[in-house]
Amino acid sequence: MRVVLQRVRKASVEIDGKVVGSCGVGLLLLVGFGDGDSEHKLQPMAEKLAMMRIFPDDRGRFHYSVRDVNGGVLAVPQFTLFADTSRGRRPDFNGALRPEIAKPLFEAFPAALLAAGISHVATGVFGADMLVSLENDGPVTIIVEN
Repeated sequence: MRVVLQRVRKASVEIDGKVVGSCGVGLLLLVGFGDGDSEHKLQPMAEKLAMMRIFPDDRGRFHYSVRDVNGGVLAVPQFTLFADTSRGRRPDFNGALRPEIAKPLFEAFPAALLAAGISHVATGVFGADMLVSLENDGPVTIIVEN
């Protein structure tokens, strides 16, 4: 499981001109699943993300988690996180988990985030053509794997 975490002031995802998910201060999570990933990775990843101290204190040091600041999360499915670009000019996505296995994992991930103490969780739609907008705060962007 691979997540690209971005600390945001706000983020949203649109499908066909309609906002289907959004959050204010919090995290935008681009979420991908690779070969060998299964449901047992969801809760440990959710807890890691919920507890990661990447929000600043009054001195600007990373001291608070998304839970500490009562922030929200927008999780967006992103199979392209498993692109292999080692050969040629066209990415190979064979390392990404097959959609029929990845979709139920992604759809179960919000419950894991809520169980980890995040108060607001919104999502994009697996397999949809989405327009993601964000105001990256910092900017802070971190790749997290488990």
